Amino acid sequence: MTDVAPARASAPSAPAAAAQAGLAPGYPVELDPRRWVALASVLTAMFMVLLDVSIVNVAIPAIRQNLHANNADIQFVVAGYGLAYAVMLITGGRLGDIFGRKRLFLIGMAGFTAASALCGLAQSALMLDLSRVFQGLMAALMYPQVLSMIQVSFPPHERAKVFGILGAVIGLATIMGPLVGGLIIRDDITGSSWRWIFLVNVPIGIAAFISAVRVASESRAPNAKRLDVPGVIIATVGLLLLVYPLVEGQVAGWPLWTFISMGLSPFVLAGFVLYERSLPKTSFPLVELEMFRIRSFRVGVAISAAFIAGIPSFFFVFSLLLQVGLGFSALHAGLTTIPFSIGTAVASVMSTRVAPKLGRYTIGIGSLVGVAGMLGIIITLTLQGTAVSSWELIPAFVVSGLGLGSVLAPLLNVILAGVPPRDAGSASGVLTTFQQLGGAIGVAVVGVVFFGLLSSNATTSVNGVTPQLRAQLTAANLPPSVVDQQVATFTRCFVEEAKSTDPTQPIAGCPSPSAAPQPGNPVSQAFASAAKSALATTFVSSERTILWFNVGFWALTALLSLLLPRTERRGAPAGAGAPATAGAGAH
Repeated sequence: MTDVAPARASAPSAPAAAAQAGLAPGYPVELDPRRWVALASVLTAMFMVLLDVSIVNVAIPAIRQNLHANNADIQFVVAGYGLAYAVMLITGGRLGDIFGRKRLFLIGMAGFTAASALCGLAQSALMLDLSRVFQGLMAALMYPQVLSMIQVSFPPHERAKVFGILGAVIGLATIMGPLVGGLIIRDDITGSSWRWIFLVNVPIGIAAFISAVRVASESRAPNAKRLDVPGVIIATVGLLLLVYPLVEGQVAGWPLWTFISMGLSPFVLAGFVLYERSLPKTSFPLVELEMFRIRSFRVGVAISAAFIAGIPSFFFVFSLLLQVGLGFSALHAGLTTIPFSIGTAVASVMSTRVAPKLGRYTIGIGSLVGVAGMLGIIITLTLQGTAVSSWELIPAFVVSGLGLGSVLAPLLNVILAGVPPRDAGSASGVLTTFQQLGGAIGVAVVGVVFFGLLSSNATTSVNGVTPQLRAQLTAANLPPSVVDQQVATFTRCFVEEAKSTDPTQPIAGCPSPSAAPQPGNPVSQAFASAAKSALATTFVSSERTILWFNVGFWALTALLSLLLPRTERRGAPAGAGAPATAGAGAH
């Protein structure tokens, strides 16, 4: 994005010219055509940031083996990035307002690229964990600047189109992580090809950096003062108390400290609000609380958190279903989600034409389309069971993607429409923080319930395969007493493994979960077949239940969308809808 050239001496005054052009006050008339080239460069960078959230999940087994990492190390490879990213977003957005959005974007881009190189070259689990934290911090400096630069560089009548492109990028990056990761590590001959998941960011990051240096221009908030350091400290502590137990609690088994930490968080965040309110009006607070008087922003961030809660949680459990339950390879699982990506991209672009006509109802309709897609997946799993194929999921995945894309772009437009350019960075940081919190809460809640369902469904599933297992063991000439003993051990081990959040960990008195069946051994083959069938049944039945959470998240989004202000069209050219203005959103 680029700033625009100042008005010529013979031109009308800026407010008058803006009014004649139908633009909101504060937006210059002369727009630099390079802003579209700059948009491409910053969206490329944003794609990398979002891709790195999910792509690393595919490489976890390879990283564990190559670096000899323990469970805590592996968990922090994922959690460290998300934790650093979430707690730094608000501060990153405000730093852009103060020191310049382009400057902070370039610092974040350079740091993110360097951190990616460090991740790819990591020689130990500790080095990888620290590099991932650094990568998350740099992503938090960079990401809010993208929304800020769009807000201050594009006039209202162009933003619908811009946010349509942005929504497509967000949807594709979020969904395509497993596919890209699977492609990179599918032929892992050396055991270290996981490194290219990070190293591939380096040339892309360098190219995006050079492009942004050349075509992006600087912007910052007028009369911006120094950073609100006490506010940064209080907000960071409050968010850390909430996010850290959310990302670590599942693996840690939800010990007492996680609940104490989450219980303290609201009090610290309430203290942050009181502190920000106590600041004089002439100050430059970390979060401008007046933004929450704008109804489109106030309601929009709540909608965003509810909607986003359903996205990472869905792909988290569905990836487990495909790869652990049904035995799909990482690449096969990634290819299965392509229809979702296509639907998201198409709907995001098409929303730029639909949203001006339907206004706030676009978000409600899109959410209900997403609900229909989830119901379609439930029906498909019910009808096909453990024999479900990627082809049979295509219709429901396309519909789900269309719903996702129909919401993302219009929602961003509505939320940021009434925010003054002065607070663009702060608003972007707050918005993305709410999205991260929504995603973290969604994964935590859905994860707890899903693993509980696996445990409760395991007994039923294993009992369903034991009659055939008994028959196969008897046919292999095992004595009845041995058959009874072997079946009892198999049942116990299967149920115990179903209760574990780490399927790679051995259970006392049970064979290794990774042990392969012995070729030509009918007893070994019988146990392997029974375990595979029971596991698939357990995962499919649990997935059918957990998908109702997505139905609930997106039905809630549709209901909340009715609270949004009506969209006003002020001076928008034919075929382009201006988003709700500050005045429209404040009542």
